[in-house]
Amino acid sequence: MEVQLISITPKAEKIIEEAARTSYLSFNKMNEDVTPSFIRMLIKNGHHSVLEHASASFRITRISRASTHQLVRHRLASFTQQSQRYVDEKNFNYVVPSSINKDPEAKKLFLDTMHYLKATYIKLRSMKIKKEDARYILPNAIESEIVITANMREYRRIFELRCAKRAQWEIREAAIKMLEILKEHCPNVFYDMNIDHEHKVLIKE
Repeated sequence: MEVQLISITPKAEKIIEEAARTSYLSFNKMNEDVTPSFIRMLIKNGHHSVLEHASASFRITRISRASTHQLVRHRLASFTQQSQRYVDEKNFNYVVPSSINKDPEAKKLFLDTMHYLKATYIKLRSMKIKKEDARYILPNAIESEIVITANMREYRRIFELRCAKRAQWEIREAAIKMLEILKEHCPNVFYDMNIDHEHKVLIKE
């Protein structure tokens, strides 16, 4: 899986600060030293609406449809995904869960099924079945590509849910990678969201 930052609001934390200062009419207090403590104060006090003024877009590749089906449930974000209606999937790749990969019998069953489904898809296409109908036999394991755009408030919500220990392993991996990137660009917005890299899970202050 690969996670790439496509774009992010320039000077995101400054824009968040300026939006919040509008509420307090405290523009005279704006300077480079105040921004970190001010934004952290907003987070601590639950004043998260101002985080919606900054956003970021990511491209996630080599992720399974099983995981993207979970990701698109976040309603306050925008998504664009690789289309199985328009893209010919005769050479599709797929994600193999580690629990299956480490069990020889399960792995053989899984791979045999993937090969059968791929052969079936190709056969259907050779019979002039449209891609939009042949796709009905494609597995959830198939690799896909998706672009997500969301504001910083929604990313915090996504990370709270998808970086948690109980989250499904693949979407947790994607969310952790996005969080790592956003912590570089907006360290104060995500200051209280730390990552246990050994266990790949969120540790929230």
